[in-house]
Amino acid sequence: MRIGVVTFPGTLDDVDAQRAVRIGGNEAVALWHGDHDLKGVDAVILPGGFSYGDYLRCGAISRFSPVMTEVIEAAGKGLPVLGICNGFQVLCESHLLPGALIRNDHRRFICRDQRLRIENADTAWTTAFEQGQEIVVPLKNGEGQFVADAETVARLEGEGRVVARYLEVNPNGSVNDIAGIANEAGNVVGLMPHPEHAVEELTGSGTDGLGFFTSLAARVFA
Repeated sequence: MRIGVVTFPGTLDDVDAQRAVRIGGNEAVALWHGDHDLKGVDAVILPGGFSYGDYLRCGAISRFSPVMTEVIEAAGKGLPVLGICNGFQVLCESHLLPGALIRNDHRRFICRDQRLRIENADTAWTTAFEQGQEIVVPLKNGEGQFVADAETVARLEGEGRVVARYLEVNPNGSVNDIAGIANEAGNVVGLMPHPEHAVEELTGSGTDGLGFFTSLAARVFA
């Protein structure tokens, strides 16, 4: 499958995401923030970093990039979209996902290997996992605290739209230990930890993140 990886000014992990896409057996297609063209890709990844220097709010400026006009429209038609860290923030700013990501409750940047539990293995990006599977992937953020009003949180929990949850420690104060969520259709997923840094044994913390980059093909050819 052809998976587009968007580069915004300040993006740090686009090359890592492209590599993870290739290791997952797919073709990585570079997408530029200033283009009105998704190049016919089968899915899109919004990678981590500090798009536009995180000025204003994280992801708030990227949301108005020309490429996001195309991503928002395509996501509404079912295109799979994965937002990682800053990409998760962009998805929330674009209203493709509810809630917001704010400064960590301890007011410090955090970088650690984080244990997660996969709560929803039925989204476009998680079918390679088992429901309840525990994985370890790197986490690195300063504004990773997921917040939402009580009604929204209840809806996310009740509809099974919490994709991943922090285990052992809540690293940023996210409500209900939420590390990732999905939209109603399950094609759009936002995840604060970085699975693209856990796709090969030689580097990082193992290969637990690889499932996020193999799930699309597994879903298509199941």
